[in-house]
Amino acid sequence: MSIRTRFAPSPTGLLHIGNARAALFNFLFARHHGGKFLLRIEDTDRERSTQQAVDVIFAGLEWMGITPDEEPVFQSTRADRHREVALELLERGLAYKCYCTPEELAQMREDATKNGLPPRYNGLWRDRDPAEAPAGAPFAVRIKAPREGETVINDLVQGEVRVANAEMDDMIILRSDGTPTYQHAVVVDDHDMAITHVIRGDDHLTNTFRQAMIYRAMGWDLPRFGHLPLIHGPDGAKLSKRHGAQSVVEFRDQGYLPEALCNYLLRLGWGHGDAEILSREEQIHLFDIDGVGRAPSRMDYAKLEHINAVWLRQADDTRLTDDVMERLKAVDGVEVDETTRARVLALMPGLKDRARTLVELTDNAAFLGRRVPLPFNAKAEKLLTPEARTLLSELARDLAVVSPFTAENIDAALRRFAEAGGHKLGSVAQPLRAAVTGSNSSPGIDATLHALGRDEVLARIGAVLHG
Repeated sequence: MSIRTRFAPSPTGLLHIGNARAALFNFLFARHHGGKFLLRIEDTDRERSTQQAVDVIFAGLEWMGITPDEEPVFQSTRADRHREVALELLERGLAYKCYCTPEELAQMREDATKNGLPPRYNGLWRDRDPAEAPAGAPFAVRIKAPREGETVINDLVQGEVRVANAEMDDMIILRSDGTPTYQHAVVVDDHDMAITHVIRGDDHLTNTFRQAMIYRAMGWDLPRFGHLPLIHGPDGAKLSKRHGAQSVVEFRDQGYLPEALCNYLLRLGWGHGDAEILSREEQIHLFDIDGVGRAPSRMDYAKLEHINAVWLRQADDTRLTDDVMERLKAVDGVEVDETTRARVLALMPGLKDRARTLVELTDNAAFLGRRVPLPFNAKAEKLLTPEARTLLSELARDLAVVSPFTAENIDAALRRFAEAGGHKLGSVAQPLRAAVTGSNSSPGIDATLHALGRDEVLARIGAVLHG
């Protein structure tokens, strides 16, 4: 059997982090088994579905490196096929026309609730003669649910799950306006796309029992189902805005690398021993659905930051520079030009070692694009005492003759200056750092001066001395 999985989001909002994890698990499962991963956009809710949401889904998956193996399927284009299957079930007597009015259905729900029963359809038209319906009355098509026995799903994550058939009603598969319902369209699409494994959130588990009715009525083989536990907030409650970022776009904007987010999501509910940092190749090699636990996972934003910092340190300097330069466009007082870019690229090895996110990385790199006079933070201001300014004036003369102006030569010059004046190296480096960065923190002072270049270093020191 050639394994085929799918990710089937509804384009009615953002690409939630739980959906993104489901997409990742489907993708890795298919790749691990040499199968195919497909994408279906479930856009049958025309009122709530938007092109913007479709674009967000595509962009999010592309950013995460999750690419389908075939062209995406749009569910809305398949309505004729959904109707065809519903009418076939009707013709074969496995479904029937229901002429209930909205008022009658509301009364059924009310009566059931009064009697302590689930508010559902009571089968009024299941065995009734359609000739009793008013002429020309609209009708929905309902599938005939089995009334005896039970439906059993051998779930790949949850294990064996059972539901008594008496608990299920005759659900609508075709509305009175001729449009298919979600439950029906999903089954027809998964069958026609030859999906072998449906891996999705366990909030869909009840849907699976209802969808199984359609598979069995049509005589189709059921796919294997795997229902993933949901992701909760750190406090165990349903993930919400108060916990932090929820969508893939938010995580991207907050400065997380896609490989770090994917790495974290993989470890959220699945594990392989003590392995924490896994490349995409390692993920594909190791991942299988039997490693997914049944308990809900909790978001740990500190853990995500730690993983992101690891991936930042491993990331290509040019790639990080490109991202930082793009983010610097939104920072006031920073010139985003080739001079700044060259400085950021030169200092990137030191910058990325000190950052946990791309936002932090950008903040730490901003001084490289500022022009004199620099803004100073409070700690930097405190370092620039009258004594420090005198020291900087003397130091500037030594730095002016360092040639070539390399990190190695700068380090040697600073050490000579400190030794000759009886200073500790730190008491020289700290006011110098404050003068040229506006901060009390930066990568190594020799690398920082080298990235800025001699002329800029002397200009920044001069601005402090004469400002």
